[in-house]
Amino acid sequence: MLLRGARQVGKTFSVRALGQSFPHFAEVNFEETPDARLFFSEALTAAPICEKLSAFTGVPIRQGETLLFLDEAQACPEALAALRYFHEQIPGLHVIAAGSLLEFALQKIPSLGIGRITSRFMYPMTFREFLDAVGDGSLRTIIDEAAFSKPVDIPFHRRLLERLRAYMLVGGMPAAVAAYADTHDLHRVMSVLDDLLLGFQDDFGKYRQRTPVERLNETFRSVAAQTGGKFMCATVNREVKSTAILDTLSLLTKAGLAHQIFHSHARGLPLGAQADSRRFKAILFDMGIHQRLLGLNVPAYLTASEVALVNGGSLAELFVGLHLVAHQTAHRRPELFYWHREARGANAEVDYVIQMGNDVCPVEIKAGVRGGMQSMRLFLKEHAVVFGLRLSMENFGRIHDTGILPLYAAHRLCDDTLSIV
Repeated sequence: MLLRGARQVGKTFSVRALGQSFPHFAEVNFEETPDARLFFSEALTAAPICEKLSAFTGVPIRQGETLLFLDEAQACPEALAALRYFHEQIPGLHVIAAGSLLEFALQKIPSLGIGRITSRFMYPMTFREFLDAVGDGSLRTIIDEAAFSKPVDIPFHRRLLERLRAYMLVGGMPAAVAAYADTHDLHRVMSVLDDLLLGFQDDFGKYRQRTPVERLNETFRSVAAQTGGKFMCATVNREVKSTAILDTLSLLTKAGLAHQIFHSHARGLPLGAQADSRRFKAILFDMGIHQRLLGLNVPAYLTASEVALVNGGSLAELFVGLHLVAHQTAHRRPELFYWHREARGANAEVDYVIQMGNDVCPVEIKAGVRGGMQSMRLFLKEHAVVFGLRLSMENFGRIHDTGILPLYAAHRLCDDTLSIV
């Protein structure tokens, strides 16, 4: 298995936790112990490699009993190439490879072996996982059992909105969530986020052969600044060609630090078959990092009204997008789509379009508890779609052909049983 995702999202922690369920757990970190790379420098034959790794780690490596973990595997591309041979030659051995820059290393490998290696994509913690971390895991059941005709009880709804406000500030990076859960000290949390942000930016030096570090920094920052609107290369840097900006954004996306939301005509399924790669939005991979990158004013945030909170930096749209990413299948890269009316002079836009069962479903994000739905109505009419969904600070409910979901229930957009028909 390849465990893929941005740095510090919990890949190593998760594999070590899984390793506790095995009789034996062998871990090799190719950055901390570069000498281990030598074991993969000759013929990629699984048995002798395992013998050497067993002696190196002091852990027996046996089929059905050992989980072998190859961490920071991008530092040893030969180890990635060897994964297919582990599968073919020692099929009963459990092997996981992970690393924060795997995508770049994988590009150098001619073939990984289709059907022999599976991938899982990891992301920052979702709001539901945040609830578990802060001791409110019981609220998850309340969200999941609610329906358009059965809203959440008001005391729980208010508590969930309070937790949502905290999550929008803290984000889902495990270190930041742990700091908040342990101390509830927001200054401590902001310090953790600043350290993480600095680490991501320091990592840009590892991409310098592909693009200048300054361009990576300015594109990274511009993604946050442009959240909620069409991504404009000229906004990043008018003096740099659009192709160079797009290449830089592609690197950030491959590294798991950004996601693109493509325009789709959305006249049927699959949505990706009708996507326009030239028109897209972009979002960063974590809310807390997004906030710190834009210079969040914590006191102002804590005293802001719900409307100001959601409007500031299009946080609600970012929140929903990240949850659509995290709750898609972990087997493949996520896909996000939005819709914009293509008639000249038109400004109708639906924030997201998703597949729900066998139907196309438009999703609008609104600030506070009010807001018109002209774009939604237009989409429903032009596309002959049965129903749409609106996410806001409101409770569960229904307005004619539109279901109302509270923002804290964004994960239920990926629930195929959710329907107002």
